[in-house]
Amino acid sequence: MANPSLQLPAEARILEFQERIFGFYASSARRFPWRMTRDRYAVMVSEVMLQQTQAERVVPKYLDWLGRFPDPGALAEAPLRDVLMLWSGLGYNSRARRLQECARLVMEEYGGEVPGDPALLRRLPGIGRYTSHSIPAFADNLDVAAVDTNIRRILIHEFSLPEDASDRALQEVADRVLPQGRSRDWHNALMDYGALHLTSRQSGIRSRSRQSKFEGSRRWYRGCVLRELLEQGTVPQDDLMLRHAACPGGIGSVVDELVRERMVEYVPGGSENGTLLRIRE
Repeated sequence: MANPSLQLPAEARILEFQERIFGFYASSARRFPWRMTRDRYAVMVSEVMLQQTQAERVVPKYLDWLGRFPDPGALAEAPLRDVLMLWSGLGYNSRARRLQECARLVMEEYGGEVPGDPALLRRLPGIGRYTSHSIPAFADNLDVAAVDTNIRRILIHEFSLPEDASDRALQEVADRVLPQGRSRDWHNALMDYGALHLTSRQSGIRSRSRQSKFEGSRRWYRGCVLRELLEQGTVPQDDLMLRHAACPGGIGSVVDELVRERMVEYVPGGSENGTLLRIRE
């Protein structure tokens, strides 16, 4: 088990590290539309989209999303079909559903304004420690350190930390090296440093979770089911069973999972073709 605490870096070492990261950022900063906004909702959308998805792929979807759902109210009221159609291509479709659930809770509990307090953000569906810190860091320049896969890799490499360092220990180091008053630029700089310079291949440091083969996986079959429902409206469950007989664990369990997640529902009454499925209305 990883030691919960580590020796924190000395002040001189921190200053050198900050200077180097900001120096890299000054010459190599990337430009993305979400870096141009201070709106917490827009930042939340970008942060959810960027989870396990390359930034370049996110840009057009982000712009289309804000064009169609410019605020929490618009997203909260939208049919789930529209939400999933727009999300299509980003993968991990459950993120779209959770984002809509976030919007609805924001409308119900926070008067339509995404909160800036990390503790309140953690109450929103699908918002974990990293995102609850990154949203106010980027939107409000709040002095709170956010640690994702890239930043974890940088901290481990730069300060010679063990790769099995606990989340708590890494958070302590991240808090220690955060330059006060420059949280937004600092996190953008770290993101660019990790994406362009200190990559996983360059550092040899592996992420904690490694993605398995996608095609033929349960996640792949989830996407197949949702895509068919979006394209056809309703689909007989028996047809899915026949087409996707090779699904690990059975396509029926995938359907059950989507129903539990409130993404798919059974059509009342069914049809002469048996039980029908559709995107939840």
